[in-house]
Amino acid sequence: MKGLKYQMKSVLRDKFCLMTFLLPILVAVALNFMGSIDMSSLGELHFGVLENELSPQTVTWLERYGPVTAYGTQEELTTAINEPSTNVIGVRANDDSLKTAISGDELDIFRQAAATLSVLYEQREAAGQAEIQTLERPDIMESLQGIFIPAVLIVAMFMGCTFNAMNIISEKEDGVAFVNEILPMTPSQYILQKVVVGFLFGSLSSIVTACICFRLSWQNFGLMLVLIVLSSFVAALIGLFIGKFSEGLMIGVVYIKIVMLLFLAVPLVCALIGVSGPLALICNIVPSQPAFEGIMALSAGSMGTAMKDTGILATHCIAWFALYVLLSTRHNKQAV
Repeated sequence: MKGLKYQMKSVLRDKFCLMTFLLPILVAVALNFMGSIDMSSLGELHFGVLENELSPQTVTWLERYGPVTAYGTQEELTTAINEPSTNVIGVRANDDSLKTAISGDELDIFRQAAATLSVLYEQREAAGQAEIQTLERPDIMESLQGIFIPAVLIVAMFMGCTFNAMNIISEKEDGVAFVNEILPMTPSQYILQKVVVGFLFGSLSSIVTACICFRLSWQNFGLMLVLIVLSSFVAALIGLFIGKFSEGLMIGVVYIKIVMLLFLAVPLVCALIGVSGPLALICNIVPSQPAFEGIMALSAGSMGTAMKDTGILATHCIAWFALYVLLSTRHNKQAV
């Protein structure tokens, strides 16, 4: 119990650990806030014209497709077009038609609009007789949140890995690790002392993040809680491995970055390209993959897939725990 109290005090003194555990919660709040922002204006067309050059009817026609800003001189119009932070399309009169000007750094959708605007203006009468069907504009953030939110939860679940690894590495550099080796502790007691704090804080951070991002039924939330607990436990165990095999702080940081990159890259790539078959089974070797898949399944209401992923994570817990106990026992025998 004294060892656990020492670990808790170590966390409260370490600002990096506190920031690590709070960061996923702050990101979840930001994603929730961004989901309520209307970002449709980012895709609107913006036109720039010279004052009194175009007829009022032409300006009214342009305003059907986007805001129109009038500039006093050609220099002001050119400056607005070339401004990197905008996508202004310059529109000038060209006999009975229009000509457009762009800077060339716009998105493809704005370049296409500029290229077809004059033709659309020439055929405006025929286009006015066409039947128009207005479709609902899709929510940009809603489609992105389907991947962002599980990714943030993965980061929260596996933050215990970072804490445990850095804690063991700092003990090595301070000489505390030599004291631990002569204490009358079994490998299981040492694992418990080192895992508990990272596991508890990782689980707490994940639970708060899940409560912010998801509105689940009690049954689904119970399964989500199991996923969080198992994932946090696996992450804490992997942190022990990183701390054990890291010879110094810089090497440990490199290992942590590699592991975290692997934890995020594998599930995101699998989700984006739709991995299936034998390759999907191989990807389950990375514990973040069944965690990510289980979260996605719960958000979609697929209990069967979520329970399967829970079983895979439970297998990871048993395997990583047994492997660490085996290695620790063998190391202690060699030391004796």
